[in-house]
Formats: sequence, C-alpha cells, structure tokens
Amino acid sequence: MPSIRQLPELLINQIAAGEVVERPASVLKEVLENAVDAGARAIEVQLEQGGVRRIRVADDGCGIDRDDLPLALERHATSKIASLDDLERVGTMGFRGEALAAIAAVARTTLTSRAAGSTHAWRIDSGERTPVPAALGAGTVVDVADLYYNTPARRKFLKSEATEFSHCDDVFRRIALARPDLGLQLAHNGRVVQRLPAGDPARRVAALMGDDFVDQARGVDADAGPLRVWGYASLPAYSRASRDAQFFFVNGRFVRDKLLTHAVSQAYADILHGSRHPAYVLFLELDPAGVDVNVHPAKTEVRFREARAVHQFVFHALQRTLAESGARLAGAGASEAAPAQSDRDAQPAPRAAAPYAPPAPVQGRLAMESATRSYYDFVGSARPAEPTAAGFRPTAFPPSSAAAAGRPAAEPTPPPASDDAPLGYALAQLHGVYVLAQNAAGLVLVDMHAAHERILYEKLKTVLDGRPSVQRLLIPAVFSVSPRDMAAAEEYAEVLAGMGFEIGPAGPQELAVRSVPALLARAPVAELVRQLLAELREYPASEVVTARRNELLATMACHGAVRANRSLTVPEMNALLREMEATERADQCNHGRPTWTQLGMADLDRLFMRGQ
Repeated sequence: MPSIRQLPELLINQIAAGEVVERPASVLKEVLENAVDAGARAIEVQLEQGGVRRIRVADDGCGIDRDDLPLALERHATSKIASLDDLERVGTMGFRGEALAAIAAVARTTLTSRAAGSTHAWRIDSGERTPVPAALGAGTVVDVADLYYNTPARRKFLKSEATEFSHCDDVFRRIALARPDLGLQLAHNGRVVQRLPAGDPARRVAALMGDDFVDQARGVDADAGPLRVWGYASLPAYSRASRDAQFFFVNGRFVRDKLLTHAVSQAYADILHGSRHPAYVLFLELDPAGVDVNVHPAKTEVRFREARAVHQFVFHALQRTLAESGARLAGAGASEAAPAQSDRDAQPAPRAAAPYAPPAPVQGRLAMESATRSYYDFVGSARPAEPTAAGFRPTAFPPSSAAAAGRPAAEPTPPPASDDAPLGYALAQLHGVYVLAQNAAGLVLVDMHAAHERILYEKLKTVLDGRPSVQRLLIPAVFSVSPRDMAAAEEYAEVLAGMGFEIGPAGPQELAVRSVPALLARAPVAELVRQLLAELREYPASEVVTARRNELLATMACHGAVRANRSLTVPEMNALLREMEATERADQCNHGRPTWTQLGMADLDRLFMRGQ
C-alpha cells in the first residue's frame, strides 16, 4: 500500500467540486446566493448554451475589497461566520466558504468587484490569482466560462442545452420567489427570458406561477410564538400530475425536507386523493438557532431541533386554511363586481320578500308514505344535526299539504341574497345533477352529489368518533355474496358493528343487513357493504379503522350521497346550500373535485355581450 501523502490543493478543490458543482444550475445557485448575501437590489444573469459555455451574474451589492479578492477563491474562506456560535445561528444563504473555490477548480472563473468607497474596481481570475484594476460602477460580477474544461469526463455527464437551461431557470425562479424585493433579469443566448421588477410577494408569485395559480390558491398566514408560516396553497382543483409547482422556503432558503413535505401532504389528505399533487409557495420563518442548515453541501436539506413541533404547526396551519369554505366569500365584493345600474337595461325593482326560513321539524303521523318521502329523507342528512339522548339524529322537512295531496307545490320566489347566505337561494335544478342558485354576486352552480358527499363525509368523521347512531331496517337487506365476503363478514363482525352495521348470515352464500348508520339509511346497502368487505379483505382491520379510516368513510359517504337524476324541491336545495356554508372543506368533494362555482353578473354580461 502506498504511503500516506497530502493531496495537492487543486485536487482537493476538484474533489469538493463534485459535491458542490453538479451541473451549471449548481454554479448559478451558489453565485446568486452570494449576490443576495451581498445586499444586492438588482441582479442580472446571462447564460450561454444552458450555462455550460458561460454563466455571468452581475449585482449591485456591497462588493469585495481588493485585499479580500484572492481569499474569495480559497477554500473555507468566508466573511459570513467566524465561530461555532455563528454557525449555529446562520442567517445568510451561504456560509461554508467553498463554493467559489470549487467553481474555480473546474471552470475559468473571473471576479470583478468594486467595494463601496473604492475609487475603481478590481478583477481576479482563477488562473493568475492576482488582482488587477478594472472598470465597474458598483457591486460584483462573477463570470464562469467553460464548465468542466479541465475534467472532460464530468462534462460528458451533462445533458442537452435545453435540459441544463431548464435547471438553471428553476434555480432562478426559486431565488426570485424567495426575494420579491429584488429586481431580477435572466437572459439566455442573448435573449431576455425573465425580467422581474422588485415588488410585493403577490405580484412575484403571479409572475412566476401564473394567474391561474393565484386564482385557485388560498393565502396562508399563521404564527405561534417563534414560528410563522405564510404564502399560498392551491385548492385541489389546481392539482398537478407532478411536484414541479411545490416551493417551500425556510428563512428564505429553498429546501426539500421530508418532514415539511409530509406535513403538507397530510393537510391535503382529506381533499386531494389519487396521484395528484398540490401546488404551493410557502415560507417558514423561525429562529435560526432552531434549524440546522449545515447538513449537506448543496444546503437544500435542513434539520429542525423541534421537528415534531414544526411538523404539527405547518400541518395545522395549512389544514385550517384549506378547511375554510369559500362559500363564505362567495358574496363578498358583489357590489363592486356588479356593473352600475345605469349600464344595464332598466328593469323593475324586485319585489321584496321575507328572508327564507325553513319550517321547524315536526313529528308526522305513523303511516306508509309515498315515494316523495325519500326527498325529505335527503334533507335529514343535509340540515344540521340535532343531538338527542340516543346520539345523532338528522332533521327533515315535513311534506307540504300540496305534496301530501299529490299536487306539485308552488316554488317560492327566492328572497334577496344576504350576508347570511353567501351561496344564495335555489332557483331550479338542471337535469337532476346541478342546483342553480342566485346570490348577490350572480349565479351559483352546485354539483349536488359532490356537495352532499362532502357534507356526509364530514358528519361521518364526527359521528364515528363516538358511538354512531344506528338505523334499524324494517325489512333486512338480503343479498348474495362470495365465500370470501362471507368469511370477511364473520371475521370482522366486531369492526362492522363499531361502524353501525349489524350483519349476519341469511343462507349459505347470503348476508342479511339489519341495521346501518343513521346517516346512510338511504344508501344502497348491498353495494356499500360489498365495498366495505372488499376493503377489510385487502387491508388489516387495524389499518382500516386507523390509517385508512378516512378513505373508508369517504367510500361510505360516496354511496350515501344523493345520486344524479334525483329531483329535489326548492326547500331541499336551500337546505343543501345552507349546509355547504356550515361545512368545512365544502368547496371540494372527497375526491378533490370542486362542488360549486360562481358566475358573476359581469361574466354573464360578457357571455351575452351586454354593454359592448
């Protein structure tokens, strides 16, 4: 074995470059972070051939003194930390003091800088390492040319020009999102790709993420002691097939942290299912002593000192924001959005009507009722629950005298919209699928199945936390099943009973369901039970009632929700609207689809070219 010897300085730097300089985007990241730390207010980036041929970054920061320029290209030389205490409370983007040295070891690097108060600028390159006078107004220019010119094996691993530029563009976007107060410009092969003036965070997010994201995002802002999280999180309707629109910053630093990603995923778990991913731009602020950024040379990984507290804080902040129903905001700003009355055709003033008030529930006579009774059973799950001694019991609208006599009841005129009813009042039902309602802003369209599915799901989660109210069936539902389902029903009888199902054998290959949860009294029993038994066969019972509990409840709610092509009366539709306004996460069904949308008067006027 050869004797131990000291490695040459150049070889040491090239080894370190393997960790720091993975591709042109890595160089751009390190140089941009140095510009941000220098207090720059404007930064210009020029790339050639995806950054492989050239990366030039010019800033107007504080600059570097002549005597410090040679040290800037040396390893472990930095002005940002001086002691272990500084390292434990890092507040700058860079601090390791090895990026420029690693870059200079694998590329032709030139630094031109003019410190504040200097009469002129100085330039140094990675070959000579001797400062010479140069011309520059203020700040610093870092010019990196011919990446991996002296290590051709590494250069072969680089991808195409378009691919390398896309990685550089991602780095530029992250810095731009983190620092909206900076003016930034990106040019590639002489063509300006991005020009971002300094401004507020909302404008910067809209410029980089698009107006569609801003329109479909909720503002997040929560704090608890030293922790604060703020930014924008998209609604499930804006979900994406990949994670390319997910940006999380910790104290202004873009990170990829499993703990934070898990917290966000858990917050979306109830409203976004399948293989879709949310989009978000979130900023976490905390004491620098509470996070360790010295985990990896790329500085995209962090370690929190109070990891569980950070996870719970981010999770609950996002969950509360996403749980808020957009229905409460549906009527806000309607007066500003609506065109002036003089711009519209003269119309008679609407006749004043008393505010809608559903009749109080009453006990009807015990008798066999007509099929119209099924309509009122739906309202029992759409109106607020009334606690009783037996537990949860849905209320219902009594049939009107006209309906009882077999005559169609006259539909009431919708009362004027008010702040108490952001979703307005029902006008009609379209093809047995959509509810049309009128509010102060215009027209509201509601997918009644999706809306009722979310309402039932939220009620099931609340009810099954205790002992669910059970509805015994007057005539047991008997249906045939496979031998595997028969075995599963016997094995998991206790689990099913805890959910409110009383199931027993009725024959060699038949099951009889004698009771179901009260909220699912109108659900197709055979279809629902078969689905539950399939879930129990596929997953262990303990996992079904814990980790997969919400997925199971979502399945139950889907089967129990009102189906398409079912006619609803106006009181029933209004009850559905009021329940949506009072239900968390009512903007999406259990599968992440939107449950309602708003068409303002301006949108309707635009469709018919009124006022044009």
